[in-house]
Amino acid sequence: MLRITEDQQALVDAVRDFATERIAPHALEWDEQKHFPVDVLAEAGELGLGGIYVDESYGGAGLERKDAVLIFEELSKADPALAAYISIHNMVVWMIDSFGTDEQRAQWVPQLAAMQHLGSYCLTEPGAGSDAASLSTRAVRDGDDYVLNGVKQFISGAGTSEYYVVMCRTADTGSKGISTLVVHKDTPGLSFGPNEKKMGWNTQPTRQVIFEDARVPVANRLGEEGAGFHIAMKGLNGGRINIGACSLGGGQAALEKATAYLKERTAFGAPLTTKQSLVFDLAEMDAKLEAARTLLMRAADALDRQDPDTVRLCAMAKLVATDSGFEAANTSLQLHGGYGYLHEYGVEKIARDLRVHQILEGSNEIMRLIVGRMLVDG
Repeated sequence: MLRITEDQQALVDAVRDFATERIAPHALEWDEQKHFPVDVLAEAGELGLGGIYVDESYGGAGLERKDAVLIFEELSKADPALAAYISIHNMVVWMIDSFGTDEQRAQWVPQLAAMQHLGSYCLTEPGAGSDAASLSTRAVRDGDDYVLNGVKQFISGAGTSEYYVVMCRTADTGSKGISTLVVHKDTPGLSFGPNEKKMGWNTQPTRQVIFEDARVPVANRLGEEGAGFHIAMKGLNGGRINIGACSLGGGQAALEKATAYLKERTAFGAPLTTKQSLVFDLAEMDAKLEAARTLLMRAADALDRQDPDTVRLCAMAKLVATDSGFEAANTSLQLHGGYGYLHEYGVEKIARDLRVHQILEGSNEIMRLIVGRMLVDG
């Protein structure tokens, strides 16, 4: 375990208590009912979990990215899907805090940081996933408004969130023609698709976000026209660390469940812990999760310091942590035998929730591409 400060330990203890008491006991029921617990999210906001690395002057907690790694690991031990939504919400709040004007920050950040209002990040489209620069949702300037048309796909929190940070095209100049608008849920012309039926992540809604001649004030633009792709990519650096930490927490919970199960279960006249191959499986899971934890903290430190190597380290950390987390969940399910396949044991939920982490915030193939290109291009 990496050495952490007394303040960080107090933070971990507080988040662990909250996750253990308010999330973990309900996670399986919420998953089964596809329930999005906005009341519990508001309680998380009271703890400062809605604006973890946001300026304290606007209601944020003012913590570092390394603190966020610790927080998301603990939250994800209770429910990876809900932890992942809190991660996405934090990315939205950070974008407004980092790229908004003082007026925009004062208007939007306090209630978002308190999770009285929720936020959604709208980048992916039906025809533009990994190739984000090819997005086609378009905003055309008309006086003091933009007229927004297009469809966003796989949007977490859609239909419930108050605000949508939308990447849209304002010029036909590739990645340099993308801008960022903050759209309120009550904007005429904004609608939502049905809640998607998903393999996992059932404790948060996922819908299309549809814009049909939606008029958005120019005053709701973050940064200058054409700055949107830069804003989106900056946000994804932190998002990749966070989703890696969510995978780490889920994988750690799966490891702990597997260890407890092997200790109590007997077969062929002896405890399963006497079977060397099974103990080796636990050791392999532990080693890979610890390696991921170390790499996540290194990437978070680089992001805090704005190190030139940040993009590479964030991509590496996301790749290693999401692969290691899902592998631990899958191995735990196998070690549980038939019981691992049953909902009540909680292992299959972890596996279902963690599988998508290898796809979102940039698929792991894209993470390999980023790291590989940086090696080749020198």
